[in-house]
Amino acid sequence: MKAEALKAACLAFPGAGEEFPFDESNSVFKVRGKIFALSRLGATPLRVSLKCDPDIAVKLRLEYPAITGGYHLNKKHWNTVVLDGSVPEQLVLEMIEDSYDLVVSRLPRREQEKLNWVALSRE
Repeated sequence: MKAEALKAACLAFPGAGEEFPFDESNSVFKVRGKIFALSRLGATPLRVSLKCDPDIAVKLRLEYPAITGGYHLNKKHWNTVVLDGSVPEQLVLEMIEDSYDLVVSRLPRREQEKLNWVALSRE
């Protein structure tokens, strides 16, 4: 997966946006002010950190050497994925969606409903 595809995948969700709170080279993808993905899009190799259910996070780390505990993040809830081709792209896309969904599930119901309305209006 290339940086452009990673960025597009993260921004494809309702309410998703990109910010640069740390510096101009670290993209932080948020929904309603909450982080669901982080990446230095210009880095080689390309990496992305994603929120993950703790039980699933451990299983993914055991199955794929390119998936490790979140770099500078709570390793119980975050994984960092090296996008070197060893993790199937479809799995990476599913992990991005799961990360977004985890964050949205923690938002107040009113915010979730607004996001659902935006998603329905896009269809």
